[in-house]
Amino acid sequence: MDWRNRNMKILLGICIAVVLIVCYRIFDNIQTERERAERMSRVQAVAVVTARPQRMTITPELEFSGSLDPEWQADVAAKVEGRVERVYVNEGDRVTKGQVLAELEQRDTGAALQEARGNYMDAQTNLRKAERDLARYSKLYEQGAVSQQVADDYAFARDNAEAKLNAARGTLQGMESQYEGTVVTAPADGIIAKRYHQEGYYADAGTPLFAVADISVLKTVINIPEGNISGVSVGNEAEITLPAYEGRKITGKITRIAPVADLPAHTFAAEVSVNNNEGLLAGVFATVRLTALPKENVLTIPVYAIVMRDDQKTVFVVTEDGTVRRQVLDIGYTDDKIAEVLSGLNGDEEIVTEGHNKLREGSKVVTDKAGN
Repeated sequence: MDWRNRNMKILLGICIAVVLIVCYRIFDNIQTERERAERMSRVQAVAVVTARPQRMTITPELEFSGSLDPEWQADVAAKVEGRVERVYVNEGDRVTKGQVLAELEQRDTGAALQEARGNYMDAQTNLRKAERDLARYSKLYEQGAVSQQVADDYAFARDNAEAKLNAARGTLQGMESQYEGTVVTAPADGIIAKRYHQEGYYADAGTPLFAVADISVLKTVINIPEGNISGVSVGNEAEITLPAYEGRKITGKITRIAPVADLPAHTFAAEVSVNNNEGLLAGVFATVRLTALPKENVLTIPVYAIVMRDDQKTVFVVTEDGTVRRQVLDIGYTDDKIAEVLSGLNGDEEIVTEGHNKLREGSKVVTDKAGN
């Protein structure tokens, strides 16, 4: 029985040894093939096209999209609540400052105003009477005909009458304001851009009834990148194309540039205004093209040399040993051909312009100059 157990143990040990040897050989082969592949990748050179950055004078041409909106626009609301009794204007009508646009029902406010006026006139009469009484009893007091107490009572009565007059005056002014609030007027010259409600609508105080807009000047807001803001200033002309008018082109001017950049985009909001002498419709889509001041001696690279990685603009730079390294760039103006390099290159590097889709950090390359 012991002899059999001994043989089984020997057989089991041999099996384990064979399995370990086989596993080791498999692992060794895998490692060898991996090292061989890595050596081949390092040795095998990738054919690429290269070029050097160029310094030149560029004239940035910027394009933006937006809409031509009124220079000024505001909702007009009733100051008091009430039913809309009359509406005098329609959408598109031109109005002048102070023109009556609508009236709310005035029956209740008119009656309250009349009552306030009556109370005010009554308070005026009471004050005049109190002043006459005070003057008469003051003389009698000086003559010794009445006591100090009587004279004081008439002085108090006069002061009380004056206080009631002031209160009546405040109430009257409030009712006059409320009555005037039933008449809705235009706050400035413009057109009726929107009429929100019809006659018969019960409006709460502050409910917009009309939108009034000044379309004599139209404007659009563009966002200029930080890299191009130095070449743009107030007064620069801009070409505006209007697809809604069969591609008509008009000229506008920059009338305002925000003094602080919008973050995190690092853009500056600028208003482009247009005199609307032709009576264009407000709100139409517009394409704005702006030519900035020329930039001299600018370092540029072909735009197709840029490779995006982790939201960063990079290029592959060829080193002296024939390999490439990735370089992060700060890019300014770009168009469909060139890109302005603000930082990251000094101008004497050799960068990959074609073939970079096959590259990674440290890849060996065979270069061909652009154009050869």
